[in-house]
This record gives sequence, C-alpha cells and structure tokens, in this order.
Amino acid sequence: MHEVGFLVFDVEAVADGELIGSVRYPGEDLTPAEAIVRYQQELLEKTGRDVIPPTFMLPISVAVGKISPKYELIDLTVLDAPQFRPAEITRRFWQGWLHYGRPTLVTFNGRGYDLPVLELAAYRYGLSLPEWFNIGAKSWEQQRNRYNISSHLDLMDLFSNFGASRVTGGLNLLASLIGKPGKTGIDGSKVQGMYDAGAVSEINDYCTCDVLDTYFVFLRSRVLLGELTLEVEHERVAAVREWLTERSQDSTAFAHYLTHWGDWHPPEL
Repeated sequence: MHEVGFLVFDVEAVADGELIGSVRYPGEDLTPAEAIVRYQQELLEKTGRDVIPPTFMLPISVAVGKISPKYELIDLTVLDAPQFRPAEITRRFWQGWLHYGRPTLVTFNGRGYDLPVLELAAYRYGLSLPEWFNIGAKSWEQQRNRYNISSHLDLMDLFSNFGASRVTGGLNLLASLIGKPGKTGIDGSKVQGMYDAGAVSEINDYCTCDVLDTYFVFLRSRVLLGELTLEVEHERVAAVREWLTERSQDSTAFAHYLTHWGDWHPPEL
C-alpha cells in the first residue's frame, strides 16, 4: 500500500430544510423547501449573497485525493458513490483519515467551510473523534490549531497570510494562473439547485474537479516554498494528466477536466 502523506479534499453540501425550519422558523409550519427559500431570501437581502452558513448544511459530496509524501497523486475518489449518503460520507471521511495514519489535510478555505461541515456532521451522527479533537494536547500540537499546518494546510491561509490579505478570485484564480480549468460553468452557489433537480452525480463530478484544481495549486505552492523544483512539479502534472487520460472513459469528471485542461507556460521576460 502506498504511503499517504496528504489528503486533498473538497466538500459540497446542501441545506437541511427541516433544521432551518425548526431553528429559525419554529411554529410556522414551513416545508423544508420553503424554509430553505425563505432563509436564502433573508440572507440575500442582508448580505447580497444567499449562501447558507455551514451550520445548516449536510455533506452531499466529498472528493478526496490521496497524495504521497513526494506529492504524487495515488488515487482520487468520491465517498459513498453512488448513494452519496451524508452520514456515510461523514463516517468514511474520518475513518479514512485515521486509516491512513492521520495525513495532512489539504484544502482551499477548508477551515472556514469544509471542516466545519464535516465536524458538525460528526457531532450530528454521534461519531467519536478524540484524535481530531485533541484539545488536551499542547496548543501547537492540537489538530485543529490554525497554525498547525502539519495537520491541516488550508491554501487560502497560505496565500492570504492567515487572513492578513484577501485572495480575491479564490481557487478559480489560482488554478487559472497555472493553466488549469478552474470553474467551468458551475460553482458552489449552484449546488443546492442541482441537488433539488436530482443532479447528485453532477455535483460529485464538480467536487472532483475542484479537488484536481486544489491539488495542482498545492503542487505550485510547494514550488513557492522550495519543497519542489519547477521541473519536478512538471513531472507530477504530466503524470496526473496521463493518469486521468487512462481513466477518462469511465469518469465524466476526468473527461470534463481534460477537455478544459491547459498547460502553464513561463511568461516572457
């Protein structure tokens, strides 16, 4: 079995309408769908965005890339396919993290969204995670310590200097800078509508593509930090392109990603 040094992952989530109705609109007898729409409208009026906070969300897709300590892609999968059950997705994510020896988690804005969704889902479903919630350890050894990048490397923290600046454009911009697809017609704001329309497989394809973008941004960040040479990064990228091509006939996500693939070219001086 290959040693897994990192788990690059992304979460897509949908609103729990029953929870929203019971917490925000008790006694109003709203259907789950009505509660979601009403809350979205309120958020839109107040903030200009209808993004529901992660406390009211359930994971409907978690895509995970297993990465070696040398930054090689070992595998990329979505959890609990094709059922995509929130409770099972949650269980498999945390079970996998433990199974592979607690590798470093790699995300983009995972501290602000993906991990809170999965932590609260673990709470909801009665999972015990003392290895993750090791709050009795020294502060710098706690898994959830913001600056413990051996536990969780949030690339948004890296590029924003832990919030000192803004990464305007986000993952889409960082992927585009190195020739990778970024957003191709779908973003997180469309997930709820896709779920309501029954497009769960398409959501998981989108989540898979986000993990690929995150992985390639992760690779370039290792060049930035001096942990990889640019030449080795190119080797890793070429190997992943070949890996995706070999599997693209059986994966709509991989085929879509390759269709929008771009190569990075050094700028002219």
